[in-house]
Amino acid sequence: MPDLTLRLDEADLTVTSAGVDIARYSFAPGGAPSEGPKPFLHPVRALDGAPLTAYRPWDHRWHKGLQMTWTHVSGQNFWGGNTYRPEHGDYALLDNVGRMRHDGFAAMTAEGSEVSFTEDLTWITAGGEDWIAETRTHRFHGVDTARGLWVLDFSTTLRNVSGRDLEFGSPTTQGRPNAGYTGFVIRMPRAWTGGRVLAGGLPDDAGADAVMGLEAPWVAVSGEHDEYDGGGTVLAFAGASTGGPAIRWFVRSEPFPILAPSPSFDKHIVLAPGAELSLAHRHVFGDRIWTPEETRALAADLAP
Repeated sequence: MPDLTLRLDEADLTVTSAGVDIARYSFAPGGAPSEGPKPFLHPVRALDGAPLTAYRPWDHRWHKGLQMTWTHVSGQNFWGGNTYRPEHGDYALLDNVGRMRHDGFAAMTAEGSEVSFTEDLTWITAGGEDWIAETRTHRFHGVDTARGLWVLDFSTTLRNVSGRDLEFGSPTTQGRPNAGYTGFVIRMPRAWTGGRVLAGGLPDDAGADAVMGLEAPWVAVSGEHDEYDGGGTVLAFAGASTGGPAIRWFVRSEPFPILAPSPSFDKHIVLAPGAELSLAHRHVFGDRIWTPEETRALAADLAP
């Protein structure tokens, strides 16, 4: 199996396979307070170098590659941008956008058949209060040049350090239908708009609308590239949550491609002071558009 390397620079980490930088993790990115500054993965690339993520698209400047987010935490917005206001039935930019601070790396494996890093972070409210202590791990592995793919495992534990109950939700828990975006979210390239969406347990032609809010073991999005010939596939597994509600999928192909296994799609999670919430997800990144049959076979083979 080809080796991976992980390089640590001043503000980011880069993962390389066979001369291709397949992922860059910006852990101290800065940015406008309204965008909810937080670490993110971008670009994420297939083994052929084609990009699989988008960064600061014009429609939502706070969408940055693949990142851990939460849209509603007791009135604070750790997603970035506008907040849904149920009393008005609209979105508005409020003074409630928090940030996630990188505090340091607890562990790191820099080369081998897999590389990984474990990171400590603090979620800080717009008012400067520490609400959540997080420990997350990214593990990059499973490079398979014959099948043209690699694997990312993400796990995180959030501990409530606010001294009060914290309510985790989404725009849907606040009253907006089919807007349960939160959690480990990937914004894919604009060229993939209108791309194919497949899900475990649904027929091949079900489409994104049928997957929205669904409980399913996996979802795969495929699209054609700009600049690079051919296309790619992102396969995501629902994974696990200790929060209580079932993980449900937030997915859109139109008007832009975005995907998240949402732990609080339409039900709140309440975390008592000192209590913890843990999540675990797997993503597989392919260097071409897999057929539906291939996608289902790979989903069965690569399930965590």
